[in-house]
This record gives sequence, C-alpha cells and structure tokens, in this order.
Amino acid sequence: MNALDPADGAGVRRLPVALKILIAGGFGVGKTTLVGAVSEIRPLHTEEVLTSLGAGTDDLTGVEAKTTTTVAMDFGRITINEQLQIYLFGTPGQARFWFLWDELAYGALGAVVLADTRRLADCFPSIDYFEERNIPFVVGVNSFDGVPRFGVAAVREALDLGPEVPVLRCDARDRQSGRDLLVALVEHVAQRRGELVSVT
Repeated sequence: MNALDPADGAGVRRLPVALKILIAGGFGVGKTTLVGAVSEIRPLHTEEVLTSLGAGTDDLTGVEAKTTTTVAMDFGRITINEQLQIYLFGTPGQARFWFLWDELAYGALGAVVLADTRRLADCFPSIDYFEERNIPFVVGVNSFDGVPRFGVAAVREALDLGPEVPVLRCDARDRQSGRDLLVALVEHVAQRRGELVSVT
C-alpha cells in the first residue's frame, strides 16, 4: 500500500489500522518479556518488587528467581506492515489483579496466552476467560532454558484445546518469535471471521 492510495481518488493519506491484543498467562510466564521484546517503542511496565508480604499469596514454584511482578499492565506497540499496527496490553498474572482484566480486554481483537510447561495449569484461568467471552486466542509455549520440552500436541491435549486453536512454540525473549505469535493470532481471527488478510 502506498502512502497515497490511488483507490480513494482524492490522494487522501490512509491511517494504518490499529488493533488491540492482550498478552496473558500465568505468573512469571514471560508476558512482560514478550511485550518488551517486540515493542518498537519503549514499553510501559508497571512492575513492582516482590516482598515478603506476598509470600503467602504468590506461588513462586518453578520461578523462584523472579523478583518483580506486573501490578497493572504492560504496554507496547508494533508495526506489522504499512496497513497494520498492533497495540499490546500485557495482563497481570496473579489472581489478586484479575479485576483489571475486563478493562484491559475491552475492544481487544484477541489474545496470546503464554504457557510455561513447568506450570501449565496456570494457563487455565486465561483460557477460561477468553473462551467464556468468545475472544479468539492462540497459545504460545514459551521456551525456558533447562526445561524439558513437550510437543505441541501434548500441550494441546493437556490444555484441552480444540484443533482450531493455534498452539506454537515461542521464545518470549526473541523479537521474531513474538512477532510470529502476533501474526498467527491475526490470521486466526481473520479465519474465524472468514476474511482474507495479509500481515507479511
């Protein structure tokens, strides 16, 4: 698409379509990391240091080295192509902050649910939330160093996902890997709506 689209007949510059996507998943799964990796602007983070006051609330099993947590949201932006910009909203992973989800989900095209195979059950609240509200989502199985890898089919079965839900391996630290997740989500939404879309 050219900056001046001749199809409009008047040489009017068209603004890119802006889409809102949520990055969700359990505590410590890599949501903040993913937003930071793919955002072309300096991402907004609302992280606070974990303290002893949360010891009875925050389950650090499997993520013992984690020292901070998102208390509201993460925000970033990525331009896919001249026609498409994506605004990313990372959700807080802990149950005590779930009251924010309805506001964050308002107007969202869909969601990426990150999964950690060490704590796979932490995905269920996110999956249930999006399924109950008919919000399209894809699952990204985040790669953590030193963690046994499970096949996509095994993860799909463990999460009781239908064949229509895309499940992909990813590395939340890698920009291209994160971008591939976002592209997969946009294509999944377009397929559900019976639309044709090009995001390459």
